[in-house]
Amino acid sequence: MEKTIYSKLLNVSKHIDPISKDSKNPFFKSKYFDVNALIGVVRPILTENNLVLLQPIIENQVYSIIIDTDTSEQVESSLILPNIQDPQKLGSAITYYRRYTLQSLLGLQAEDDDANAASKQVNKPVKTKLSDSDFKATLQNGTKAQIQKVLNIFEVTDIQKKALMLTKAFTDGSK
Repeated sequence: MEKTIYSKLLNVSKHIDPISKDSKNPFFKSKYFDVNALIGVVRPILTENNLVLLQPIIENQVYSIIIDTDTSEQVESSLILPNIQDPQKLGSAITYYRRYTLQSLLGLQAEDDDANAASKQVNKPVKTKLSDSDFKATLQNGTKAQIQKVLNIFEVTDIQKKALMLTKAFTDGSK
């Protein structure tokens, strides 16, 4: 009985250890495995199993395609490229997508340091307290837009907030 692409990929997965992160991303202060290092580990194991890896860009999508040379069966993973006009940024996106489509296709063990760093919760800036003099000036002369800005930017007490919202400038609908 001839092996299917899936039985060959199972055999491949048994021979791929977790890929070590050998590159540093200075922007996120994280480590990742380089696409060339990944391919360097994966390609010989695929070849032993008569599997070929292709990573073409077709209709604005980066593909990782593994083809069984014995049966012509194939499996693939793809991601649509973002609309980037800067060639260097586009090249970086292509490299990133090549790595992740291949990693996903083979179900490789990896921790996504880049995404973890990029998606860390952003802390809201701490609001400064509204000074008494700024409060009095806004209360007496502030327009609706100025009062709204003060409410958004400064930390105000409930009493200050009520007083500002009850001003004629704030309640009469003028700007």
